[in-house]
Amino acid sequence: VQLQASGGGLVQAGDSLSLSCTASGLSRSTYSMGWFRQGPGKEREFVAAVAVSRTGINTYYADSVKGRFTISLLDKAKNTVYLQMNVLKSEDTAVYFCATAPNSPLLVSGRVDYWGQGTLVTVSS
Repeated sequence: VQLQASGGGLVQAGDSLSLSCTASGLSRSTYSMGWFRQGPGKEREFVAAVAVSRTGINTYYADSVKGRFTISLLDKAKNTVYLQMNVLKSEDTAVYFCATAPNSPLLVSGRVDYWGQGTLVTVSS
């Protein structure tokens, strides 16, 4: 499985930015994909996830981004997730990593199967 992330960049506080991640070689019909981030001098932390299960699609967010970030499954067939980040703050500055796991509890807890390359998001105040 390979995860290809795109997006990121330099924006000002209050601006919006989006990230996308496509998983190739993912053959599971149920899975979770999402984003983690690692800010300067900080540990990697969970940001958001989408979980595809037999009963439907669910989303999960860290408290720090609830109401500002939205994760969506852009293309279920292509395993592409999209993270819309609004009202960005300087504390959102980090390298963002895409990840996948068999289910959301594993993903949210960081027990990830595969990681994508990081993409840098810089928010200037």
